[in-house]
Amino acid sequence: MFSFLHSSDLHIGKRFGNLPEDLRGRLREARHGVIARLAAAAREHGAGVILLAGDTFDTETPTPAVLRQALGEMARNTPLRWVLLPGNHDSLLADQLWSAARGVVPDNVILATEAVPLPLGPDVILLPAPCTTRRPGRDLTEWMTGAATPDGAIRIGLAHGPIQEFSEDATATNVIAPNRAALAGLDYMALGDWHGSVAVDARTYYSGAPEPDRFKHDRPGQAMVVSIAGQGAMPTTAAVTTASFSWQTLHLPLLASEDGVEVLKAALPEPFARRQTLLRIALSGRARLNGRTAMISLLEQVAPEFAHLEIDSDLLGTDCESDDLETIDRAGALRDAADLLLAESLDEARSGDDRNVARQALIRLFSYCEAIDR
Repeated sequence: MFSFLHSSDLHIGKRFGNLPEDLRGRLREARHGVIARLAAAAREHGAGVILLAGDTFDTETPTPAVLRQALGEMARNTPLRWVLLPGNHDSLLADQLWSAARGVVPDNVILATEAVPLPLGPDVILLPAPCTTRRPGRDLTEWMTGAATPDGAIRIGLAHGPIQEFSEDATATNVIAPNRAALAGLDYMALGDWHGSVAVDARTYYSGAPEPDRFKHDRPGQAMVVSIAGQGAMPTTAAVTTASFSWQTLHLPLLASEDGVEVLKAALPEPFARRQTLLRIALSGRARLNGRTAMISLLEQVAPEFAHLEIDSDLLGTDCESDDLETIDRAGALRDAADLLLAESLDEARSGDDRNVARQALIRLFSYCEAIDR
């Protein structure tokens, strides 16, 4: 039985420039910390080798500190062995990166920078397909089909890139044959690039990123524990959670008759988990004017409890009725303005954009008046 851990897309050194400065450092440290969490998962499940299927580093020019500290953490977790495959973010075009790595690589780290068979153990051969450039434009796994390995040896492929339209990069071309495992007689094909875990077939897997870095996949970071009893045997796989941060998108379709605040309270993550959660709230459906502002107020109150919180209310329609305007004023200039905005928001003779502008102005006026009352 040969057991190993399959992971990819650590993106160590990612800068997270679109997020608040105090959060960036925490997220960068989490990417470095995932090395220790992968090592712990490997030890727990009896895996002696960790395969990193590309994009270990976020750029082709990580700082010397990022490189040395990552390799140092891997060295600290000996006797585990690590195999690093160049991906599209840290491709072989980054000669400075891989030359520097070769000069300081620990004994328990293998740099899979050549498309040649690599022995991982008795009767276990790794066939790596390092990315030559960010977009090679060809199937770098083709060589695996004709690669000679000893009779009876377990054959494991290691590659980074898309299969058909299946890619982290929507502009990528179709480069890796989805049936490469069958064509090359592989017992397992370990893939990287897609940040969510996916089984392509019984022998081909994307492990997913061990530490998420976006809302796109909306699932916990994880790695794959893989065991193979021998050549030709079907691999057994198990997902293990490795992330320290959770990136979640919470979709809330609402009815105008619902109490949106209560729906929102029931759906929010538990308080103990919020500091490590980046949350995107996607509101849709319909809400009364007072219900909408109450939900936004609640989210503004709880936002500091989260690592990060975003509110997307573009698809939430607002029902404005005359009794809602009592909150703004019963008479006078403010009430006149509110009545005018309500009338314009409901005027079918106006364009949809104009009605929406009037509706948003009314919502803002309502929110200001509520804040003053509080």
